[in-house]
Amino acid sequence: MLTPGGIHWLSLLTFFGVAVAAVGVGLYTTRVVRTTSDYFVASRMVSPLLNASAIAGEYLSAASFMGVAAMVMAFGYDVLWYPVGYAAGYLFLLLFVAAPLRRFGAYTVPDFAEGRFDSPAFRRVAVVFVLVVGIFYMLPQMKGAGLTFNALTGAPYWVGVVVVGSVITLNVALGGMKGITYVQTFQFWVKLFALTLLGLGVMAVAGWYGSHFERVSGPEPLRFPEAKVVSHQAGAVLRLPEPARVRALDPVALELPGGEVRQIPAGEAITLPPGPSRVVAGGRLEYQAGSPVPNAPVGESWAKPFGPFTSGLGYPLIFTYSLMVATVLGTAGLPHILVRFYTNKDGEAARQTTIIVIGLIGLFYLFPPLIGTLGRSLVPELYASGQTETLLLTLPSAVGPEWLSRLLEAVVAAGAFSAFMSTTSGLMVAVAGALAHDVYARTLRPRASSRARRLAFQVSALLAGLVAIAAGIQVERFAINMLVGWAFAISAASFFPLLTLGIWWKGLTLPGAMAGTVIGGISASVAILATMWLAPLDLGASESLLWTLLAQPAIWAIPIAFGTMVGVSRLTRDRVPLDINLKMLRMHVPEQLGLRTEYIRE
Repeated sequence: MLTPGGIHWLSLLTFFGVAVAAVGVGLYTTRVVRTTSDYFVASRMVSPLLNASAIAGEYLSAASFMGVAAMVMAFGYDVLWYPVGYAAGYLFLLLFVAAPLRRFGAYTVPDFAEGRFDSPAFRRVAVVFVLVVGIFYMLPQMKGAGLTFNALTGAPYWVGVVVVGSVITLNVALGGMKGITYVQTFQFWVKLFALTLLGLGVMAVAGWYGSHFERVSGPEPLRFPEAKVVSHQAGAVLRLPEPARVRALDPVALELPGGEVRQIPAGEAITLPPGPSRVVAGGRLEYQAGSPVPNAPVGESWAKPFGPFTSGLGYPLIFTYSLMVATVLGTAGLPHILVRFYTNKDGEAARQTTIIVIGLIGLFYLFPPLIGTLGRSLVPELYASGQTETLLLTLPSAVGPEWLSRLLEAVVAAGAFSAFMSTTSGLMVAVAGALAHDVYARTLRPRASSRARRLAFQVSALLAGLVAIAAGIQVERFAINMLVGWAFAISAASFFPLLTLGIWWKGLTLPGAMAGTVIGGISASVAILATMWLAPLDLGASESLLWTLLAQPAIWAIPIAFGTMVGVSRLTRDRVPLDINLKMLRMHVPEQLGLRTEYIRE
């Protein structure tokens, strides 16, 4: 258990209660899910407010609910580019992508790829990247599920991934798009309520934000305000800026900075020297009041740009710009978000939906920076134990009275489940839709019956769920927001150039579009996979320019994709579709003219 005294039964009740409620809503909506259109686009009858709530529910993922606040605590205000990019990306989506794509009428990005360039082969290429982006984006949701389930029940990380992943897969397979629309709307408001209550509830008891920020952002090392017991696992490294007085509550063995291995019997008190000490045999240590907090960044660095988050890189400015580019431009290519705009009845409703989404996301992101600062002030032991990603689940235990702590724990548990369930549901619909609609219905069995296509969707959802669960078990060591940033980078390098040039430049040809999509998507994917493989090896290369570019490839992969598309298109001017003017007209004139092609058949 991660909180003192364990998790209360009320938290378990709310956690599983939200799960049961979500499945119940999904099962209830199966009574009105009868057609193929219900499964894929909710019959295009979702109102702007309902659709905006559902979009915000699936977009504000575990990375937003758990990851942003945890990263603010761990690394400081330098990481606020994540929520800024997540929110700003929607503005770009509103201005340049949402309405034209909705007017074109394609249900998926592969639909757009084939319809814009008259190429079934390009559809298959686009499907591959839909699957890659979707699976990558499901990984942080699975990570959040494993962490939360472990905190609530003490079960191993992988058990949480399997249990929660199975519930989500069942819900998507049963209800499709129409079913999860109502589930995601419900889950968004649960998440927003949880963050609001946690932030305001903690401040009402422990003091307002300003006083905490002043205490933890100064030049002095962060210190324990009172004696604190911390459990250390074998292999952990304790980095101290100055000596710290500790007492062992269990037999503990430490390798001190000079290389000496010190056996500390239970009950003995010693002074740990400054520098890195490695835990050889784990156990509990009690830090005296006023002792420096191991592994906590100094306040001046924590509160400024290019702090602990990027200081380990030799080129922090390049990484920061690359992260900004990935999060802003990657939004425009996220397949599970684009699908949502086809559930509105027309382009005007799609624009209204996007505007409402921006407001809802902006409201949501008021709280993670605040909660991250409160965590640094009230639960600094998370630095020492290396568990800052569990901040939201631990922070309620730092306030009293007990009934308030238990209430906040319960609400946060419900919000955590809603966070990773709502986003994973949307991603699974996008992935299952790509397999069932683009691979099965449009390629393998174009004359398949409506019933066969719905069955294909359900089977595809089950397959997507199994892949997400298997992959999610493997990413426990990676930070949630790092995983999200990588998914956005692949989306930005593959689909963003395709959509931008495909919508706004009629000179884009099939060879140019295909070459740019493939080169940009593969470049970003290979760089990210190399980073994931090399990161645990501690090669000492983190300060090199090459490592910085591999860790966040959007800054170079996107220009390569654009340059390839433009260059190859210039060389193949004769391959511009003959009906390009009609296609551009479909994307840029009012939808009421009836030029849209319908890709979803009943």
